[in-house]
Amino acid sequence: MIPVVDLRAEYVAVKAEIDGAVQRVLESGWYILGKEVAAFESEFAAWCGVSGAVGVGNGTDALHIALRACGVAAGDEVITVAHTAVATAAAIALTGATPVFVDIDPATYTLDPARLAAAITPRTKAVIPVHIYGHPADLGGILPIARAAGLRVIEDCAQAHGAEWQGKRVGGFADLACFSFYPTKNLGALGDGGAVVGNDPALLERVRLLREYGWPPHNRYVSQIEGMNSRLDEMQAAILRVKLAHLDGWNEHRRTLAGVYAAHLPDSVVKPVERPDCRHVYHLYVVRSPERDNLREKLRAAGVATGIHYPVPIHQQAAYYHLSLTSLPVTEQAAGEILSLPMHSTLTVEQIEWVCSVMQD
Repeated sequence: MIPVVDLRAEYVAVKAEIDGAVQRVLESGWYILGKEVAAFESEFAAWCGVSGAVGVGNGTDALHIALRACGVAAGDEVITVAHTAVATAAAIALTGATPVFVDIDPATYTLDPARLAAAITPRTKAVIPVHIYGHPADLGGILPIARAAGLRVIEDCAQAHGAEWQGKRVGGFADLACFSFYPTKNLGALGDGGAVVGNDPALLERVRLLREYGWPPHNRYVSQIEGMNSRLDEMQAAILRVKLAHLDGWNEHRRTLAGVYAAHLPDSVVKPVERPDCRHVYHLYVVRSPERDNLREKLRAAGVATGIHYPVPIHQQAAYYHLSLTSLPVTEQAAGEILSLPMHSTLTVEQIEWVCSVMQD
């Protein structure tokens, strides 16, 4: 079986380095918010090209904390897409705000700027563009509309570690940006983890307060604001430091594999696009076909695993029925046709060619 992702293989590829990092943490006797987290925050911020990063417990917490740092609260509305992991909407709901979903661009599956202005109301406080599958959202279209309306913008970079817009890595274009280090991500921990990054010192300081009970570093146990407990632990930070050093190479390998797919896939499937001003890092390689289910069964029978990201748009899930949303036709059609093919950092060109040969038959 060729898997969609192979986490064990990625660990084996850097096993000696990860084992050494884990041993270093175990021997230190310090396991929460210590030197490893501080070092990773500094290194990751530099890699992203931003002034600061704050490690948190997971990607959902990153979004929740970023929203709160930007002043989003009960009664507000936050615009995003329904074609994303439910974490995006869950983070909005955790603040007490209401998710407002707009339709997507049919080529990139990201927020369609043409739909944005009409969704803004007096209650709208923020916009979350999702850089889905490793391709940046249309920030050139989204940011001017949001700024003109006085809205906060928070980039959801959970699937876009290293993706670029206009020659710069995503994460530094909005008020704040949020990353997940869930194990399957391009930069994945061996457990949960996340980070909020940005260039605004005041917002980043508020994020630091929110992640640990509102405690300032110089006066622990005394809360300045109502915070929560969401801390990236030392073990995961040490592992992420190892993997960060390899991430550029892994992303280039993903792009090479995407090129092989593009060259060998049949014309009967719609392949991913890469906008001229963007750099795709292919967290997922998602094709599209009206015959998706038959194609998926054909691949399964040949020993090729696939996924669907995501089969039910958020606005059609029971937890969000109460929003009484109108139809999102592009989102809904995409959900019935998309198929994620194998894509990970240890996949080989030969395996990709085999997948394509199965699809050509």
